[in-house]
Amino acid sequence: MRRSGLILSVLFVFLNVGVSVGSLAMHGHLQSPLYPNPYPANLHKQWDLEVPSGYQLQISFNYLDIEPSVNCYYDYLMVLHSKKILGKFCGRNSTDPHHPGNKNIVSPSNRLQVVFVTDETNSENHLGFSAFYQAIDIDECSSTSLDPDSRCSQICLNTLGSYLCTCYHGYHLRGDQRTCVLDCGGGVFKELEGGLSSPGYPNSAPLGQNCLYTISVPPGFQITLNFSENFQIEHIQHQEPVCLFHWLKVSVPGETPKKFCGNKSPGIITTNSHLVDLEFHTDGAGESRGFSLRYTTNRVECKLERKITNGKITPNFPKYFYRDYIYIRCDNGYKLMMEGKEISSFKTMCQEDGRWHLSLPQCQIIDCGEPKDLRNGGINFLSGSGNEYKSVIQYHCNEPFYTFNQANKVSFTCTLNRKWKAEGNDIEEIPNCYPVCGRRNVSLSVSGRVFGGELAEKGMFPWQVFLITHGRGGAIVVGEKWILTAAHNLEKSSKERVKSYVGSNIVTELLKSEPLPVESLHVHPEFKISDFNNDIALIKLQSPITFNENVMPVCLPEQDGQSGNMGTVSGFGLTEEQNTADALRYVRLPIVDQQVCHESLNKARQIVPNVYPLTENMFCAGLPEGGNDTCRGDSGSALVIKNNDVFHVAGIVSWGVDCGKPGRYGVYTRVTQYTDWIRKTMEEN
Repeated sequence: MRRSGLILSVLFVFLNVGVSVGSLAMHGHLQSPLYPNPYPANLHKQWDLEVPSGYQLQISFNYLDIEPSVNCYYDYLMVLHSKKILGKFCGRNSTDPHHPGNKNIVSPSNRLQVVFVTDETNSENHLGFSAFYQAIDIDECSSTSLDPDSRCSQICLNTLGSYLCTCYHGYHLRGDQRTCVLDCGGGVFKELEGGLSSPGYPNSAPLGQNCLYTISVPPGFQITLNFSENFQIEHIQHQEPVCLFHWLKVSVPGETPKKFCGNKSPGIITTNSHLVDLEFHTDGAGESRGFSLRYTTNRVECKLERKITNGKITPNFPKYFYRDYIYIRCDNGYKLMMEGKEISSFKTMCQEDGRWHLSLPQCQIIDCGEPKDLRNGGINFLSGSGNEYKSVIQYHCNEPFYTFNQANKVSFTCTLNRKWKAEGNDIEEIPNCYPVCGRRNVSLSVSGRVFGGELAEKGMFPWQVFLITHGRGGAIVVGEKWILTAAHNLEKSSKERVKSYVGSNIVTELLKSEPLPVESLHVHPEFKISDFNNDIALIKLQSPITFNENVMPVCLPEQDGQSGNMGTVSGFGLTEEQNTADALRYVRLPIVDQQVCHESLNKARQIVPNVYPLTENMFCAGLPEGGNDTCRGDSGSALVIKNNDVFHVAGIVSWGVDCGKPGRYGVYTRVTQYTDWIRKTMEEN
């Protein structure tokens, strides 16, 4: 079986050259090709050895490392004498059955053949062999007569008339040519696991040594040293061993080196580093058996500093190590956020320095953004906050001035697709707030007198408009951008000349404010100044009015006619003292029968020429005894009728003969005749 690994074998080093007697060498050195490097494959090499006649030829192996196999089938070294095999060898050490060990091979004569054969591979890097051959003479090495100081410290080789000292593999001969010392330069160990020991271990270590070993594995791995229990390095006895002359020093980058000595093993040392230096030192005296260790490695761990709230980490391992990946996914209703920005996915890897290459994100609850604003309304949170997932909001109108068409308030929920959806319906459109018309919070006084009548309290007629065109007039609010007035107020006027004011009952206060900007004028197409028929017009504003307790629209009547026989008129027209009013006044007037109105106008024609004819588009209101009436400056204002607590505009102040005289009535444009025209004009414009 072939295997690779660290080969620790004894290797002899020969330190002399052959001495010739006549033309034949008395001894010599024999090595495999490329030794001490691994031998080549596909080799057949033969040596024919001969020493002078009268000597036996002896071969001594100082190193043999040939691929082991049954009967040395693959690679082998064979020694022959006259075609007789004296030995066939392979293996690494003397424990292998075909290894020569320390056995010498002696030829019956002065000749031998040595044949070295290899097959097609040397994948385990066997070094081959090294041998010494010689003519056998006197064996000084086995003689007891040598002075002890002259004996070889390791290996003695007999020569003709002398002897040589050599050393084991890994040692070198000192200058005294007798003493062997360890060549312990150490080296670099790059495998992810392995072992090493001090020189000579478990026997006494040589003196005067300074051996350096470096374990260097790739970054991302951490080395753990596991020392054997058999540990002994000379020390000075104290409460703690003092490593003064002999020591083992372990150095890890970034940490203070540690010295070990004494009889207690360091045990297991976790270095948390991929690089460790070990220095074994002995001085010229004392005795230390040294140390032995196995080292292993494990990948650097990356710790998770925190859990992912409202999210999951996959894969879910107790610990994560170098080159591990993790993915983070958020629970439903949450989004991945990193450095204040949303990301679609997240993956990070454990790096060699024990840190994740990307810092962990957060799972934040999703939000649907700010709900759409509701004009003339607002929003209340029924549950949740911050527009977050599953938050429920409810829209409401600014009551009592605006309302929804439906009775119930509309609720919306923040959904997974980050949109506000109405409960029970997959819609996103928010409802509209529609103006509430014809309502007010101030009650009318039941009394009233002519011209000017009673002073109106603030908010009593929130639809009243103070209008200036060619002169003073009135108008009424019927929509957010629409004002209704008499057509004759706009006769020969442009939108630039029309000034409209709302929000106060005092003219001087109104004139301090900015007039409502006008977008367009819409006079009834059949209005004629010659007879005041169809005396009705609409003014469209550039911007909508925001309604409040002082400004609200009046309701339009139904097309099929008005109900009730008592109305209320307000205006800024002439007072009974024939002065223009600074304050808004109102008066309650009965609606006059149409025939009575005809007769009144016919009587007026007998006195006042050019009285306009009464048409079906007009009606009269007033008292037969006079006194209460509308007058100049009130044109365009409204006569309103209360029906079921809601005020509808029934008429528009149009014209009349005198003001407030007995038997005379004010004439009003009958608004029920124009309901369709009003609505169509507003819809189309």
